[in-house]
Amino acid sequence: MCWAHLRVPLPARVSAETLRALGRNQSAGRPCIFGGVVPTYNRMVVDQLEREQADRVFHALADGTRRDILLHTLDGPHNVSALARRYPMSFAAVQKHVAVLEGAGLVIKQRQGREQLVRGNVETMRQASRLLDQLEAVWTGRIERIGELLADEQNQGANA
Repeated sequence: MCWAHLRVPLPARVSAETLRALGRNQSAGRPCIFGGVVPTYNRMVVDQLEREQADRVFHALADGTRRDILLHTLDGPHNVSALARRYPMSFAAVQKHVAVLEGAGLVIKQRQGREQLVRGNVETMRQASRLLDQLEAVWTGRIERIGELLADEQNQGANA
């Protein structure tokens, strides 16, 4: 990943000579300090979650009430009325929260007689977890590589 892709200024301790010594990413035509890897932000999620799906999942998880509803529905199916009794809000508000979770694929609603049962979708949670693991690996790699660059820069300064 190159500094242009990180969209952050170069640290003051990393010289332009160090970046040039690391070579150029031929496909992007820019100096690249992360092994010449071209960023694959959009392609990272293709196998797990589509980009829009990931946005919906993390938007749904951003609300504490929805996270709580999801935790309860992962334990087992609950009807919407029972869920609504747990919260100090109207039935309609809880229905809207459930609809957001359903739109993100985090819960599945099923009709059983006159009741709407809501159960958590474990597979979507696993996909979101895998996506977060991939993002963590990207950032861990970046941090490790920056540490290597700084160590190389210090070694070059000590040898000069």
